[in-house]
Amino acid sequence: MNLELDQDRQMIRDAAEDFLSAYSDSAKVRAAHEAGGTDAGVWQRIAGELGWCGIAVPEEHAGLGLGLFELALLQEQAGRFLLAAPFFCTAGLAAPLLAEAGTDAARQRWLPALAAGELTATVALSARDLDPFAVGDGVKAEPDGDAYVLTGRCCHVPQALGADLVIVAARLGGEPALFALPADTAGATLKPLETLDQGRPVAELVLDGVRLPADSWLDAGDVAAIHRALSHAAIALAAEQLGLAQQCLDLTVAYVQERQQFGRPIAAFQAVKHRLAEMMVKVEAARSAVYGAAAEVDAGIADDELLLAAASAKSFADAAARFAAQEAIQLHGGVGFTWEYDPHLYFKRAQAFSHWLGSADAWRERVAAQLLEDAA
Repeated sequence: MNLELDQDRQMIRDAAEDFLSAYSDSAKVRAAHEAGGTDAGVWQRIAGELGWCGIAVPEEHAGLGLGLFELALLQEQAGRFLLAAPFFCTAGLAAPLLAEAGTDAARQRWLPALAAGELTATVALSARDLDPFAVGDGVKAEPDGDAYVLTGRCCHVPQALGADLVIVAARLGGEPALFALPADTAGATLKPLETLDQGRPVAELVLDGVRLPADSWLDAGDVAAIHRALSHAAIALAAEQLGLAQQCLDLTVAYVQERQQFGRPIAAFQAVKHRLAEMMVKVEAARSAVYGAAAEVDAGIADDELLLAAASAKSFADAAARFAAQEAIQLHGGVGFTWEYDPHLYFKRAQAFSHWLGSADAWRERVAAQLLEDAA
């Protein structure tokens, strides 16, 4: 598999890097953290002018009709610059769920607005974090005439405050189902939670007998399609973890070349070189896993192969992000954990992301169960 970027993909990556380096630098990210976790100006540019939200949405639904690889390139740059905007939740999580698992009516109703950046969306998956392996756990949906009544709670709904639409996963007749919950729905309460990463606010969603019309049921009852979409989202999230790891390496290389000790830059010390080399190896391994998984998805792979690709991308990217963030703090020395320097911001996001859409251990366990089932 050739994972070199062609000219078009290089242009996508470079344009995203140029934009975010100018509009999502350290000062602007810190200001967004103090303002609640979202930079409204950056999000307006991304959603309304640059068209990023439609990059992986099919053309028949007003999207650009590109693929997961192109979305991953944007996600990678979002991770590098700690983007404080609901881009992943809207374009990397909600849109794939609608595109893969939604009914024709649901896709026609919601995807064009998402692609145009007119609608901000997020997903409430389960009562246990953002868990792709417990879809609908915590919320019960019951038919009531020509409507559905939802009761329960979902923890850690990312960037739910300010979202126009929450896609709620619930259990309907014992099986996972997806429902569209507009932000102003009566009986739905969002409770902000204190989080480690101030750039990605989360909330708890409590549903107290929420009554939704029949057309709010989004999926066609295909559980495999829901899991397929969540695997796509996990790869997109892994791309953001990759970008985070790459930026930790870049920041650290720049710092050790400037930091003087014993009359020379500490980058000249062999022990420092070894640690930087180990960071680079993990980053490049993660890049191969993420790019490879995204390319396989765009080429069309079977669901069992998709599980392996997503698990590989998420595991390698998670390991790279956490290791690189830890090493960045250590190699920055006494200033590494101070507020004035950036490594702690990356460390917090790396730790938070390790629990989003399943931990690396959870993905490996899922793969092991699949392999044992196939062998049996």
